[in-house]
Amino acid sequence: MRTISGQLLLPAGGQRCETRPGRISIEDGVIREVEPFSNASEIDATGRDTLLCPGFIDAHLHLPQFDSIGAAGMPLLPWLNQVIFPAEMRWNQIDDAESMIRRVIQQCLAAGTTGICAFSTVSHEATLAALQAFQAKGFRGVIGQALMDCGAPDALLRETNELIDNLETTLDQFPPSGRLATAVTPRYILSCSAELLSAAGKLAKSRGAIMQTHLAENVDECAAVEAVHGNYVDSYAQHDLLSERAIFAHGIHLDEADRAKLADTRSMIAHCPTANQFLSSGTMNRHQHLKSKMRLVLGSDIGAGFERSMVRVGRAMIQAAMRIDEDAGDELREVPTAPHAWYQITAGNAETLGWTDVGVLREGASADLLVIKPDVPWREGTCPLSTLMWSWDDRWLTETILRGETVFRGRNEA
Repeated sequence: MRTISGQLLLPAGGQRCETRPGRISIEDGVIREVEPFSNASEIDATGRDTLLCPGFIDAHLHLPQFDSIGAAGMPLLPWLNQVIFPAEMRWNQIDDAESMIRRVIQQCLAAGTTGICAFSTVSHEATLAALQAFQAKGFRGVIGQALMDCGAPDALLRETNELIDNLETTLDQFPPSGRLATAVTPRYILSCSAELLSAAGKLAKSRGAIMQTHLAENVDECAAVEAVHGNYVDSYAQHDLLSERAIFAHGIHLDEADRAKLADTRSMIAHCPTANQFLSSGTMNRHQHLKSKMRLVLGSDIGAGFERSMVRVGRAMIQAAMRIDEDAGDELREVPTAPHAWYQITAGNAETLGWTDVGVLREGASADLLVIKPDVPWREGTCPLSTLMWSWDDRWLTETILRGETVFRGRNEA
C-alpha cells in the first residue's frame, strides 16, 4: 500500500472544488482510503503545499492532430481541407500512426490527462492501434474511428458497409462496458451519408456506446449543413443520434429550439474554448446553455485547440464566459470561477460522462491521480485554486498515476 499526503482536491458542492489537507492510501490500483485532516500541520512540512488531484478528463480531442497544434488558424472548413485532412492521411501508414500514438500518450500524461474522449482517423488499423496502446497504459475513456464515406478526400473515405463492419468489430473488441471503449464517431454530418448516420445511431443505441461528433461550430459550416440537410440538430435527431450518451463538440451557434431538443434528450455539448478562439469560430454562451438545462463537458479539441493542459482549457472556459458577459443582459450574466473550472476538468466531466470510477478522490475509485508541487505560495491567497489556475506551470506536475501505477514523472520531481 502507498500513502501520499498533501492538499486534497475535493468536490465542495455547487459544482465547485476546494482543497483540504489529508492523505490518500492506494492499493491494487484503487483508492482504499481518503483521510482529510483538521489542519495542514498534520502533513509533513515537505508536502504541505503539494496538491493531490484526480487525473484530468478531456472530453473532446483528436489524436492524429497533435502535430497540427497551432497550424494555420484559418476558418474551420479551409483548415480541415488544407491542414487536418493531409495530417490524418498520414495515419493510413500504420508505422506513422503507431509512432504518433506513443508520443500522444506521453504528451497526455505529461499534461495530467488520464481520461479521454478521442477521435482517431478513418483508418480501422490505426484506430485499433490507438485503442490497444491507450488501454495498455491504463487510460479511462473512449476512442472512435472517424466515420466518413463522403465529403472528404478519397484517401480519407471508406465504403459505408466497410465502416459499419469496422465499427461492429471494434465494439466487440472494446465494448462500452470497458475502462477504455469504442466510441461511435461519425465525424460530422457533411462527411457521412444518411445510411452511415442511421447505422451509427442504431449501433450506439443497441450497444449503449458513447456517440461523439461535431455540431454548429462555425457559421459557414452551419450554412453548408442547412443547404444540404436543413436544421443541424434535427438532422442528427432523424438518425437517432441524440441521447444522454451523445457528445456534440462545440455547439456554438444554436438557437432556443436547438437547445431545448438537446436538453430534452440529455445530449452533451463539449465546450472547446481554445479551439473556438483559434479558428475564430465564435464564443459559446456557457451560461445560456446551462440555463437551458443542457449538459456540458469540457474538451481541448486538439489540434484546433492549442492547449494540451486541461487546466489551461479550464482557464479558457472562464475567459470565454468573461467575453460573453461583456455584452450579456443581467439574466445571462454568470462567469464560472476557478473552483468551478477545477471541478469541471475532474468530477464534472466524469459525472456527466457517466464515469463513476474516476474524477474524484474517494474510497473505491480508480487510483488515477496527480501529484502537483507548485513553486508559488498558492495557499496564502484569498482563493488558492484561483492562484493555481492563473499561474499554472506544467512543470509543477511531478507525477501522474494511473490505476495506482506511476506512468509519468516530471522534471522537477524532488
